[in-house]
Amino acid sequence: MNLEGLKVMVIDDSKTIRRTAETLLKKEGCEVITVDNGYEALSQISDLEPNIIFVDIMMPRLDGYKTCALIKMNSEHKNTPVIMLSSKDGLFDKAKGRVVGAEEYLTKPFTKEELIEAIEAHVKRD
Repeated sequence: MNLEGLKVMVIDDSKTIRRTAETLLKKEGCEVITVDNGYEALSQISDLEPNIIFVDIMMPRLDGYKTCALIKMNSEHKNTPVIMLSSKDGLFDKAKGRVVGAEEYLTKPFTKEELIEAIEAHVKRD
């Protein structure tokens, strides 16, 4: 799958994670939007219309679950795939991610292959 021009949003309060994801995805031709908190992401999603969103679970103020739930409650964005990112590999977290509508759950540190596989699995290109 060609990822050229695909808009990917990465929401994570860790600058390292944002930078890593951005570097890996830009090499694949993606347009990467990085945001450090859920509130800022929610205010940008309608304008930027990302094809897929990666969101960290553990963030201050608005965590990844709430961010995902709010994205999925918006009729314009409910079909936008949301991938949860977490440093914990817990079954509870995965289950909770599914409840709020996340398509998938990646454990950090993720690999370039995992990011690309998640995009290929969930983004439908015409």
